Amino acid sequence: MDNNRIVVTGMGAITPLGIGVSSYWKNLYQGKNGIAALSRFDSKELQVKVAAEVRDFSPLDFLPRKLVNNTDIFMQFALIAAEEALEQSNLTAKPERIGIVLGTALGGISTMAANQEQLSGSGRYRLSPHSVPKMLSNIGAAQIAIAHQLQGPSLTVSTACSAGADAIGMAAMLLKAGQADAVVAVGAESILTGLMAAGLSAARALSTQEDPQKASRPFDLNRDGFVMGEGGGAVVLETLASAQKRDAPIKAELLGYANCSDAYHVTSPEPSGRGEILAIQQALDQAGLTPSQIDYINAHGTSTKVGDEIETKALKAVFGEEMAKQVPVSSTKGATGHLMGAGGVTEFIACIQAIREGTIPPTLHYQHQDPNCDLDYVPNESRKKQVTIAMSNSFGFGGQNTSLIVSKYQ
Repeated sequence: MDNNRIVVTGMGAITPLGIGVSSYWKNLYQGKNGIAALSRFDSKELQVKVAAEVRDFSPLDFLPRKLVNNTDIFMQFALIAAEEALEQSNLTAKPERIGIVLGTALGGISTMAANQEQLSGSGRYRLSPHSVPKMLSNIGAAQIAIAHQLQGPSLTVSTACSAGADAIGMAAMLLKAGQADAVVAVGAESILTGLMAAGLSAARALSTQEDPQKASRPFDLNRDGFVMGEGGGAVVLETLASAQKRDAPIKAELLGYANCSDAYHVTSPEPSGRGEILAIQQALDQAGLTPSQIDYINAHGTSTKVGDEIETKALKAVFGEEMAKQVPVSSTKGATGHLMGAGGVTEFIACIQAIREGTIPPTLHYQHQDPNCDLDYVPNESRKKQVTIAMSNSFGFGGQNTSLIVSKYQ
């Protein structure tokens, strides 16, 4: 059986722009902003005043009460996104041939912070017996397996902001190795806690803007850090043989995946962009493509001073100065904030939708050109363009660099 071609047959999303792929995509290409005043915790002692929250979210609208009580919010996002993706895909494979790969940077950090606050406040070391499972990153995948009785491989990836993209890449590797016929690749995250805000502020990673229209502005001259976000995304990957056998609706084809390390610093990207260059080039090589065949790039573009500049430099190194300026490059983080481990999947979905709809989503809040960031960033308004092949880049703390290439199925 030919396991080398990997296709997407289902997608699911829960984001600050909306719940469900349709809502997420509509608000994304229409240029809506998912960033607003922070409401999840008291930030009066912090400089951080805005966040990209999944607003008006009630988990009981989607999940049974017992499950809600026993899960961290990142697990709830994972479950909801996976449910939509599986419903779209309508898999018929045997349960033992369906796997799960979950990507998350920090897992149950919300539960961890709440538990510590409870202990500190009460002075008594007494917690719910569900406290530890709610904190464990792999329980997100376990809950999906339980909910859908999936008995294939179950893996959890924690590669910081690249985790969701790596979940997709590792899912493809499982399929190519013949260990599954279908794999649900999920990215999920919720880091909206005072603990994370304080830590990331200390690292000078977060924007201190109070105006939601100025806080996340990737590649803009006046960018000053990223905005914390939350959400979940899921895609069902199958071998082409499996999808064809059941006449499944194929949404796109995964052509390339690469993961490379900077081997430089735990928070700062290597100045020359060598790890990013390696990942982008190796993804192209795996796909058997040249840079000229890429129609759209969904950038990592977090709105940090150093990160956006180095990503621009890396794209120029691979594509060449002239060609790099001809390819539309946008960062959807201007609209969604930084979804951390979830971002790699939700941005991969944005690439698929760009291919299916012939529309490139914009980089919001871009006003002033940085001379060191001089590519076509699709500022502020979506653009109609035929997209056959798209690239999605995700880079993270620890020098994690991941690149995915997805195409129209043909």
